[in-house]
Amino acid sequence: MKVYLSGLLLIVLLGCNTSEHTEKKVTITDGAKSYEVYKPSEMSSLMKGMYAYNEQIKAEIVDGNELSNEFPEEFLKIHSAELSETKLRNETFQHYSGKFIDAQRQVFMSDSELSVKDRYNNAINMCLSCHKTECTGPIPKIKKLLIK
Repeated sequence: MKVYLSGLLLIVLLGCNTSEHTEKKVTITDGAKSYEVYKPSEMSSLMKGMYAYNEQIKAEIVDGNELSNEFPEEFLKIHSAELSETKLRNETFQHYSGKFIDAQRQVFMSDSELSVKDRYNNAINMCLSCHKTECTGPIPKIKKLLIK
């Protein structure tokens, strides 16, 4: 009897778990086929955009070009973008996101005593510092942004 109740409890718990995961999926229909695909949070989408933007900046710096861009105000959404349901905007996140914004702005300040490479790497290192505290998965990818 205990085995039966334990099994039933396990099924109920797993059933609850899977319903949470289906909320993050979107169904896309292409003709006769339907696909369930992962729907990223606003923060995830924002950070992917930040990554792509910083890849462009890195290429300009490595090529020795003047930076053609300026600080993207879109990055300020880091303070308000919806996080995935398992993450919280806590004091650590607030601290690092503010430091990241400051460091990213510095990249575009040509009157700085630091080289553009150093300013850029400082901004990327702020990403790494934050991701070391939570959401460690992207760290290897973020490290590829650093200019050696």
